[in-house]
Amino acid sequence: MKFLISIILIALLSFAVGLYLPWWSLALVAFLVAILIHQRAGKSFLTGFLALFFLWGIMAFVIDQQNQQILSAKVSQMLPLGGSGIALILVTGLIGGLVAGFAAMSGSYLRTVRR
Repeated sequence: MKFLISIILIALLSFAVGLYLPWWSLALVAFLVAILIHQRAGKSFLTGFLALFFLWGIMAFVIDQQNQQILSAKVSQMLPLGGSGIALILVTGLIGGLVAGFAAMSGSYLRTVRR
């Protein structure tokens, strides 16, 4: 239950905070949620990773659909992605997921050190 609550809380708070603060504020959200909802480090990493992978992936997909894949096709041609917009969306989700995952794992470790 903690696992699912952490995923939902990180995703919702990251979305809300991302409306007003820079992109890296999602790391602060994942860090704080991991401190508040204690889980092992591996589970904390997974909750942060999954929450932001899906959040950023869905947001990138929606934006991609709104502009008929024009921007993602051009950007993916500049990167070594072979012009694939889907690959760009997956890379976007991966970057967000890794940032949030490592932040959540750091929060979990901080909580165990403070004991």
